[in-house]
Amino acid sequence: MTSAIASRRSLVPIYLCCLAFGLQVGTGMPLVPLALERQGADNLTIGIVSMAWGIGMIATAHRIPAAAARLGAVPMICLGTLLNAAISVAFAYTEGVALWFGLCLLSGVVGSVAWVVSEIWINLVAEEKQRGRVVAIYSTLVALGLATGPLVLQLVGVYGPRPFLLNAALGALVVLPLMLTWRQAPHIRPVGHGGFSGVLLAAPVALLAALACGLGENVAFSFLPIFALQAGVPAETGATWLSAFVIGNLVLQWPIGWLADHADRRVVLAACAASSAALAALVTAVDARSTAVLGVLLLWGGISFGIYTVGLALLGQRFSGGDIARANAAFTMVYTFGGLLGRPIAGAAMDAFGRAGLTLSAAFFYAAAAIAAVLAFHRRG
Repeated sequence: MTSAIASRRSLVPIYLCCLAFGLQVGTGMPLVPLALERQGADNLTIGIVSMAWGIGMIATAHRIPAAAARLGAVPMICLGTLLNAAISVAFAYTEGVALWFGLCLLSGVVGSVAWVVSEIWINLVAEEKQRGRVVAIYSTLVALGLATGPLVLQLVGVYGPRPFLLNAALGALVVLPLMLTWRQAPHIRPVGHGGFSGVLLAAPVALLAALACGLGENVAFSFLPIFALQAGVPAETGATWLSAFVIGNLVLQWPIGWLADHADRRVVLAACAASSAALAALVTAVDARSTAVLGVLLLWGGISFGIYTVGLALLGQRFSGGDIARANAAFTMVYTFGGLLGRPIAGAAMDAFGRAGLTLSAAFFYAAAAIAAVLAFHRRG
């Protein structure tokens, strides 16, 4: 009992850290594309610079567990956050595509530290019978931060040094709860063998879930406003579509996490993926001017991110101890790769098939994850 209470208490600081991290990311995400557009950069250039964050993350995330083992979870998160804050300050007082590409690359290297280490922390201390709900709370808090970020920008503006400096200052909100509870962090002991290929062989369904969720979520955030415009609705209404997508994420993670703790997680994953495929395809069929489309988007946003929640819980179920560190790093890398892969695939599909190409491309990958989860019943464990 004492151990269970200690585990729950150790989650409080990392939950607060994740909420602040989501807020920081939600605030910073639109700043570079908007600034580059104001500087006269074309859409291709903006897209290439925006991809640099994911490239930096994918290239270095596999090294984060070993570094966290040497420094400790809290010092590692604090160091990554403070370095990322310094990069935000650099954005505030510089210009130029080449320089900003380099800064985005560095931001991907250090800015992903809090993400990777926090998920390792959560999976290490979560009790198996409550893992789905523990991960669901984490997902909900990050989503809440992401949703609040754009609201903060409405108060300070999106141009000039001020929003970048604010984003740097938000790093203090990430660090503060950890500084107050330094000794509650679990010790990370990554296993020195196996690597990415070992995780892929041991948990292919979880990694495919990360890929499908990364692809679908990033496609939605990048192209839903364009989809709305092509459907003949005003730009303001298109922004409301994104809000519905995010609200679904906030509302549905807890019930999905509860299901993941009371049923076979492969069943829950297959249901989430299949439902996401159907809902993504349904967006094209529903009248874009009706309120029904908001209901479809709310369900799509919530259920599709449930794929990530259940996939992360499956990962914690499959791995333990030092193995979970490398497994979590692989999971976040695959999710980020899905985001990088999704944008050009969806863009090409929209060029070929019109606005239906957006939802059909997302539905295809969700369906693949659903099929993989069903086939997983033939595997042991």
